[in-house]
Amino acid sequence: MFDLVVIGSGPGGYVAAIRASQLGMNTAVIERSELGGICLNWGCIPTKALLKSVQALHYAQHSADYGFSIEGEIKPDLSKIVERSRGVSANMSRGIEYLFKKNKIAVIQGSGKLAGDGKIEVKAADGTVSVVEAKNIIIATGARANSLPFAPVDGKKIISYRQALVPETLPKSLAVIGSGAIGSELAYFYRSLGTEVHLIEYLDAIVPLEDEEVSAQLSRSFRKMGMKVMVSSQVKSVDISGEMCRLTIQTKKGEEIIETEKVLSAVGIVSNIENLGLEELGIAVERGKIKVDGKYMTNVPGVFAIGDVIATPALAHVASAEGISCVEQIAGLNPHPVNYSNIPGCTYTSPEIGSVGITEKIAKERGIEYKVGKFPFTASGKAAASGDKDGFVKLIVDAGSDEILGAHLIGANVTEMVSGIVVARNLGVKARDFIHSVHPHPTMSEAIMEAAAAAHGEVIHI
Repeated sequence: MFDLVVIGSGPGGYVAAIRASQLGMNTAVIERSELGGICLNWGCIPTKALLKSVQALHYAQHSADYGFSIEGEIKPDLSKIVERSRGVSANMSRGIEYLFKKNKIAVIQGSGKLAGDGKIEVKAADGTVSVVEAKNIIIATGARANSLPFAPVDGKKIISYRQALVPETLPKSLAVIGSGAIGSELAYFYRSLGTEVHLIEYLDAIVPLEDEEVSAQLSRSFRKMGMKVMVSSQVKSVDISGEMCRLTIQTKKGEEIIETEKVLSAVGIVSNIENLGLEELGIAVERGKIKVDGKYMTNVPGVFAIGDVIATPALAHVASAEGISCVEQIAGLNPHPVNYSNIPGCTYTSPEIGSVGITEKIAKERGIEYKVGKFPFTASGKAAASGDKDGFVKLIVDAGSDEILGAHLIGANVTEMVSGIVVARNLGVKARDFIHSVHPHPTMSEAIMEAAAAAHGEVIHI
């Protein structure tokens, strides 16, 4: 019998398993596919590899801006770009395998189903079934792509992120339905390679969870690169009977019809909670999510759940934090609880987006007295030297306490900058503390100090 069995090896599952082993638990992981889950194999990691390739392409195409020339036509090699991306993911998956061996974590290949009394039935790929027993079980089975009822993914004309990550040929035109992180990143990738892209968003702004000014800046950047951005637009139907995909879209100006070679459905995710034995055990589920308490335990003692299967932000780093907290509580420790009001979000387009805390719109809705500090990268020496001047840093600061209520960054490398603000908010750092802290110059990160100064009506540098 194992002390802990984790079903799923994504960022929540593998981190939980490793932490459990470090705490002396005899641990096993059940995984039906590749180690590392969706994030490592079909999400976070391979998309970043693809985006790095188009960044390198952009620099090559604009080499004259940096004082040198490249002779001959610069052409992307799609097969090589995809091959590199898959190689990065494969190496990372092998890294998880190495960590499991190092920490003496057993890997059981197959699909796990709860059978009660600490038992889990594991069905292997060949159909054989074995039984694993555990004192504690963590469900970390993640999520999969959702699809519109009138436009189911067929993997050919209507694709999900999985097919979008491994294209054999580059479509001449692509409609992307949904402008969250997945939709926006893949829209940017394909447009960078020359595909005509329509980015379609039902709400009134792309990346709709971000601050309105950030959304507007990304929309401008996308339009500048030739992407057609459609907001307040509802896809009513998708007809794939002909050679092209024919989309009927309801916009503010009326009905519009567009035709594209392919359609990418990026309309959210669905938790993987089917065929886990939840119903048989009476594990409570609400709105497609497993219900858990503050210790991530379900209503069945000894059965826990973390990550995309519970009603918390569906982000890899959230799942990892929940995995550590869950395991440490199982071990009888008193871990610091996950602070869900201080979770950073990142979108790896160009420009990048990094944010944490509340937006200006939410501050207004809550009736909070606040100040805004904003610093544009057009005034940043490092941004000017780098040739990446699009974007800004925006801070929402409590007018009374000087607390940083929210931070919204858009620009080059801002996904690397937002962590500092996350830590600052955790420690109760005030906006003035950023002003009084010496920042290195020239850097992109000193824009945070500048934004804090702007919130107080001060101008420090130009």
